[in-house]
Amino acid sequence: MEKLRQPTSLGCFACGKNNPFGLHLEWYNNYDENQVEAEFMLDDKYCSYPGTMHGGIIATILDETSGRAILLNNDFNRLMVTLKMEVVYKQNTPTNTKLKAVGRVLKDGGSRAQVEGAILLPDGSISAKCTSILFKIPQAVKDKWGSEADEWARTTPKVENK
Repeated sequence: MEKLRQPTSLGCFACGKNNPFGLHLEWYNNYDENQVEAEFMLDDKYCSYPGTMHGGIIATILDETSGRAILLNNDFNRLMVTLKMEVVYKQNTPTNTKLKAVGRVLKDGGSRAQVEGAILLPDGSISAKCTSILFKIPQAVKDKWGSEADEWARTTPKVENK
């Protein structure tokens, strides 16, 4: 099955297309694997030690990827924020290397969800992973998003029940 691109943001550090300092990552829904995915390669401006991606950048990618897992059905109303995230750094995550981030829902309780994310190296091994608890964003917060909400709505693909 074809992978469907997830919505984008204007200013988000991870996906914001208008953020000059952002990562400009793109996530896709992989319905066959029941996960979201992003392929990326970051250069040395995101390193800690030479050739090694900074742990904070890794955590950012895992946070965004696992949080996007709840949007696998492209329902913008399911957008959540992270309440708690545990990251395990298993091995070096290199810069200047094609990597893949994947995210899955473990439990969905409606207003809360448990999700996981991982960064995969070219050989398929995991360089870092996370488990997170998400919480539904209050409507009062969403009401202040203005053009961000418009961008999400504009870029959310219309799909039949998956």
